[in-house]
Amino acid sequence: MIEKPILAIETSDKICSCAVYYDNQKYTETSIQLKNSHSEKIFQCIDASLKLLSLDINDCKLIAVSSGPGSFTGLRIGLSAAKGIATASNIPIVPVPTFEALALELLSSTKISEEFVIANKVNVEEIYFAKFKNEGNIYKFTDELKLIKSIELESEAFDLRIFGNVKNDKLNIVEKFAPSAVKVAEWACLFGENLMTTDFDYLEPMYLKSFVIKRKEA
Repeated sequence: MIEKPILAIETSDKICSCAVYYDNQKYTETSIQLKNSHSEKIFQCIDASLKLLSLDINDCKLIAVSSGPGSFTGLRIGLSAAKGIATASNIPIVPVPTFEALALELLSSTKISEEFVIANKVNVEEIYFAKFKNEGNIYKFTDELKLIKSIELESEAFDLRIFGNVKNDKLNIVEKFAPSAVKVAEWACLFGENLMTTDFDYLEPMYLKSFVIKRKEA
């Protein structure tokens, strides 16, 4: 067990998940619906997780925050909250690749040597896509994280289990599209040492696609 806990924030989809993590036996996790909620709700979620262990933010060693890909708005809200807390408390941030934290979580849902896909919708026409292989205690990329057209999903992953929010009756799809905050913290604990930073100005979400704001016509 680590001496000081990790505060983890996951906001890549509609659910905001926050965790205070020592190890896989000692942690707390709190979740709220992010959709139509003000960003201040995240701080209520964080406070609730800390209070369950009678801690405050100054007791934490770092903040692990899900960095994408995922919801443009959700990732911005989560990273902004992490930056604000880290700046005020003088603790570092570890940006955690969302699909890799989810792949870590899916090791318990897939068989050893099984290849699987994580695929989440960007919009009607595009999908965030990556292939992984379960190698026992760790996952391995078998295809890079990339943006594909929705019509390409069948050819890319026809005979594999797909975890995500995509829809296709011809494919084996399991609805699981975001990691828990606990797995975000665990990923940071296992792999985040070289990503730890206090230079928050250059810390941005991983979108893979430009964020375009559409204006309504008058």
